[in-house]
Amino acid sequence: MTIRQLSIFLENRVGRLATIAKILGDAGQNIRGLSVADTQDFGILRLIVDNVNEAAAVLRQHDVVCHINEVIAVEVANTPGGLAKVLSVIVNTKINIEYMYAIAEPKTANPVMIFRFSDPQAAGEALRQAGMNIYSEKDLLQG
Repeated sequence: MTIRQLSIFLENRVGRLATIAKILGDAGQNIRGLSVADTQDFGILRLIVDNVNEAAAVLRQHDVVCHINEVIAVEVANTPGGLAKVLSVIVNTKINIEYMYAIAEPKTANPVMIFRFSDPQAAGEALRQAGMNIYSEKDLLQG
């Protein structure tokens, strides 16, 4: 039910994001989705890639600090209130949303949101029971 994402710690300086993209591109890794959160001195780049283990290994070979996290990919109805419907399921579980971002998914006209929850397994189960379309890593990346 969860998918794996890379979290990469970056110095906030010119060209650092381009360097990461080049390393991954040269390794044959397609970036399917991303989010960047920054502060004055550093940022966190979160990536959904074709093969998270291979991507992490190649980044570590280039001395890039990265971690693999579990997140959930949820299809959200492309209508007013679509996101609110997903969020209402989570509110009722008392599970915290740590962050979220959207990714492009060519197999659907609806947006796909990536969520990092304080309890990914419980959140995923609650969303599934509410009838939400949750993507597996295989469906999202290989399907």
